[in-house]
Amino acid sequence: MATKNKVLRAPLEQQYSEQLAALKQNDTDVAPPSWKLSPRKVLEFIVGGKPQTLKKGRKTIEVEIPTKFFGDHRLVERAIVTLASERALLLIGDPGTGKSWLSENLAAAISGNSTLTIQGTAGTTEEHIKYTWNIAKVIAEGYSSSNRIPSPSMTAMQQGGLLRFEEITRCVPDVQDSLVSILSEKSIAVPELPDDNMVWATPGFNVIATANSRDQGVNELSAALKRRFNYIHIPMTKDSATEQAIIRQRITELSSQYQLQVEIEPNIIELLSTVFRELRQGRTTEGVKITEVNSTLSTAESISVLLDAAIHAQYLGGGKVRIDDIAANLVGAVVKEDEADRNTLREYLNLVAKRRAADSALWDKFYAATRAAL
Repeated sequence: MATKNKVLRAPLEQQYSEQLAALKQNDTDVAPPSWKLSPRKVLEFIVGGKPQTLKKGRKTIEVEIPTKFFGDHRLVERAIVTLASERALLLIGDPGTGKSWLSENLAAAISGNSTLTIQGTAGTTEEHIKYTWNIAKVIAEGYSSSNRIPSPSMTAMQQGGLLRFEEITRCVPDVQDSLVSILSEKSIAVPELPDDNMVWATPGFNVIATANSRDQGVNELSAALKRRFNYIHIPMTKDSATEQAIIRQRITELSSQYQLQVEIEPNIIELLSTVFRELRQGRTTEGVKITEVNSTLSTAESISVLLDAAIHAQYLGGGKVRIDDIAANLVGAVVKEDEADRNTLREYLNLVAKRRAADSALWDKFYAATRAAL
């Protein structure tokens, strides 16, 4: 039986409640209307900062504020400034670059609620963005505000919070354009209620949307909607040390979430990061040009490969992540829809991994295990 009140993944405002409370207690700057923290403290929460003291009753504790987004700090600053303005924010980048993670952290720090979210799909309708009705009550009592079911957009408007719109370009254009009036007039019309036919946004309301750069051609935003967004492109992590730091931090958090107690050697994380980065960029660390894979080998993908290997080590292995487990999961991450990527990976093994195997026992094991998995 599951433990009462346990959830697989709590919202970030709950996971990081002590950090947010400590930053709040030590916040001396002025915050925009309805913001829980000032822009400076929001930035500190996301990019990391010095430890903060937190008074809890008669006790005072010191709370660490670790880095949560490892990208360019100036991108985060621009995002925060945008959300304090009239314009909405659109985060664009390849899959796995941390767009949703940044969006969630911004919402948790700014409005204290990261759960007001619309997931864009081909099945998303205008009702998901605006409102719908409790049909049974409408039949019995007629239309009234109490019988209206607000969307996350309407709730964010009424609370002065942030709406997170994930994968906005996956929605059809007509549905996307239902956001135009929300972003321009800051209101939603309710024609069914003649005496109460408008819902107006309160100060603090804004929208954070995300879109994959590879999907921009699915349902590109209209010109009217583009004008209402400030675009910020989130690049793929290219620095090896930064990518390894992201992997280590996230795998530590996920290991705690999944209650994993396994040993992961640091050089395995270094090897995994190197392989993904080289296959992604089409160039080795030494500057040798190689064939790029068609799959999106993001940092998020490498984290998934390592997590799967850790789960295997916990339940089916000996409690230690082995290079064999990494190799088996890596093949699945690289070779997806396009079988040509199998040949690309095989070429990488023969041209790069095999050469390194002569000087490194770890690369030798990786070369042998990956060839066997192919």
